[in-house]
Amino acid sequence: MTKGKIANRSSQSARGLRMALLGLVFLAAVSVAASAQTYIEFEAPGAGTAPTQGTFPLTINTDGVIAGYYFDAIDVHHGFVGSAGGTITSIDVPGAFGTIADSINSSGLVAGHYDDANAVHHGFVRSASGKISSFDAPGAGKNIQQGTLPQSINTAGVIAGYCVCKGKHGFVRSAGGKITNFDAPDASGTLAFSINTGGAIAGYYFDASGVYHGFVRSASGTTTSFDAPGAGKNEHTGFAQGTFAKSMNTDGVIAGYYVDASDGYHGFVRSADGTIKTLDAPGAGKGRSALTGAPLGTTALSIGDDGVIVGYYSDANEVYHGFVVSASGAITTFNAPGAGTTLATGTYPISINDNGVIVGYYSDPNDVYHGFQLTP
Repeated sequence: MTKGKIANRSSQSARGLRMALLGLVFLAAVSVAASAQTYIEFEAPGAGTAPTQGTFPLTINTDGVIAGYYFDAIDVHHGFVGSAGGTITSIDVPGAFGTIADSINSSGLVAGHYDDANAVHHGFVRSASGKISSFDAPGAGKNIQQGTLPQSINTAGVIAGYCVCKGKHGFVRSAGGKITNFDAPDASGTLAFSINTGGAIAGYYFDASGVYHGFVRSASGTTTSFDAPGAGKNEHTGFAQGTFAKSMNTDGVIAGYYVDASDGYHGFVRSADGTIKTLDAPGAGKGRSALTGAPLGTTALSIGDDGVIVGYYSDANEVYHGFVVSASGAITTFNAPGAGTTLATGTYPISINDNGVIVGYYSDPNDVYHGFQLTP
């Protein structure tokens, strides 16, 4: 499973994420307490309370319905769907040994993935009434950590993601269930992460040298690659360098991050005409940490249709902080009440809807994770 914190549980003691954000000339960043807005903390029923366990929201739709996953007391992960301060329902695909809800659309359809007994990944789509259908991309591998990994579902129910078999390949699944695999030109591996209402897809691919590049694929199948200015091109540092597109809105504006030649993280925003601007959140660390050698910097994960972007940054002490960038470029930083202030703890905004409502999670001083919703 690779989503949110899960991707780092094995490689970095279940901490951090990886990615960064937009680029505009920012105004002075003002640090504010989350309580200055409407803040709701919530836990999925059954979430564990030991270190690295807890609740991990990943996505929120226009109606404020949230989906994500949680780790229980024996480190099994389960999907969930519900509302902050309201009813939260677990999602467990029948026969699964772990389920993650990756994306939810405006109709309440949830796309996600689950592991079988052999740790093979399979995709699923869940209706608002709770009916679950599983699927596999053509050619998806059947060995451990191979398979099908949906990442995003749009308003029409079209799903984008990638499959792992002999390499990695993007896929798009129609609302009727037809699945088409695709690869970016000259790619050795392609990963799709976001599909907008028009059916355009954004993601990234790596070339034969192991360097990453962003791409956008039109609904008709035309693929354009791009690189953020300053993106690194060295694949031998132990950390992936290059350009990573993470989220695209209805207007085709893409938010993501790039990793420079010193392994530092920087955010970017790419307009529909291809113009790319860089952002470094005030207070963000640079390069690698002097404490642990981990990469530092700014990570953007989600952009709304109004151009507002959310993400987080790690400071020089490897503490994580949330931030919001307005469409005009003003940056507001925040820390969830209760968030830890020591190494590898902090606040992680993950998704924003078109009403400006943010969901994410924070790690407390004991490294237990809690979900939160922040409404402007």
